[in-house]
Amino acid sequence: MSHNHSHFVNRIIVATAVVAIGLVMAPTGAHASTGVLASSSATAKTAPGQPVFGDKGPHVVAVQTAIMRNGFTLTGGATGVFNKATKRALTSFQKVVGLKATGVVDTATAKVLKVAAASTTTVQATTTTVAETTTTVAAPTTTTPAIVYPLTTSTLPVRGAKGDAVVALQKALKAAGLDVKGGIDGAFGSGTTSTISLFQTNKGLTVTGVLDIPTAVALALVAPIAAPAAAAVSVASTSSLLNPSSLPVRGNRGDSVRTLQNALIKAGIEVKGGADGVFGGATFVALQKYQTVNALTVTGTLTTQTAVKLGLVAPPAVAISVFPVQGPCSYENTWHAPRGTDRKHLGVDILAKEGNLVYAVADGTITKLYTVGTDKLAGNGVRLTMPDGTYFFYGHMQKIADGITVGTKVKAGQVVGYNGKTGATNTPHLHIEVHPLGGAAIDPTPIMAAVDACSVTTPLPVPAA
Repeated sequence: MSHNHSHFVNRIIVATAVVAIGLVMAPTGAHASTGVLASSSATAKTAPGQPVFGDKGPHVVAVQTAIMRNGFTLTGGATGVFNKATKRALTSFQKVVGLKATGVVDTATAKVLKVAAASTTTVQATTTTVAETTTTVAAPTTTTPAIVYPLTTSTLPVRGAKGDAVVALQKALKAAGLDVKGGIDGAFGSGTTSTISLFQTNKGLTVTGVLDIPTAVALALVAPIAAPAAAAVSVASTSSLLNPSSLPVRGNRGDSVRTLQNALIKAGIEVKGGADGVFGGATFVALQKYQTVNALTVTGTLTTQTAVKLGLVAPPAVAISVFPVQGPCSYENTWHAPRGTDRKHLGVDILAKEGNLVYAVADGTITKLYTVGTDKLAGNGVRLTMPDGTYFFYGHMQKIADGITVGTKVKAGQVVGYNGKTGATNTPHLHIEVHPLGGAAIDPTPIMAAVDACSVTTPLPVPAA
């Protein structure tokens, strides 16, 4: 069971058949992921220096690494081959951030992914024959200028702020074709808030009026990943962020541990012995100090929440504000685990006692109900849809909460049901899927891990209306 995505509280005993549980979505089901690769637009043009389908090499690795660092699963990992899996993952990324879903690394996609172009240096020989004398003239060397982002994820302005960061935001909105009421005055007020909401609506993002990371990325104000230092890069040189599915644990040694230690030191936390690449007691204590200072769950382990806060992994593609199950609970990453002979697991299974509360992970509307009588696979469940069309499918609940029906508006943290084992399972757990913009399911594990609360056993307060 994955160290980073498994949380055991009060020693929950999990049946050995856990890998076989969970809802398997039929390809034609109402809540199923189709798994169909979106076709590229015939007019899509690959950006200069970017790889195309079928290419191999370091420039493909750079794109693949960027996709994974944004929370998307890429079957096979960064293989250096631009194959169907890469195209499929790229298409999913484009859908989520509001780009045209082509599966092609066009200029806009390269900019949001922040992947540098492969070397565009071209040497062309011009041969001129004069009295049997050959003269060779080399064409000038051309380079692609680096993209400069005006903000970072730690300097995003909020309502009430004033200054250069707000000016940068307002200029970006203006460049996107939107007029900010009051003009570019450097003051984040109601005019800027309403313009952000309009931009989010146009791009299919969650409409909040807040400059969150997905909105900042879509406005090209911040970069979601660190760009490679040179055009011709190796896998190692693109690894300034860590792989969210294999974060280092105590006892590990190597570059990933050193990256963690350097991040802690940069954050002002002492690591006795320095960045020695050994995850021992000193790193454990330093992590505890960092988690305490930042009001995170204090474990001394590199949890996903801690890694996101340290900037070691990119925030998940879809952000939620509430963990869906009352603790104690546990879960692990079983994304695309086989289910039967021809199906794959499209969600994450959160194991908890039968009857534990199940919460809305975000504000939205209940758009579908599932019942044991109508869905033998899902059992009792709901579909919660956000304003941008992103929806969360909940399955296997013991029962749906009173007052929850199609059309019900819910707030993040509101009880929508109770954990159970209805449908195709014998073990109490919540199966939850994430479908960005109403499309195919993506791996929900990092999304849940970013707000993990399996240790929280006290019921959440009722959210304000």
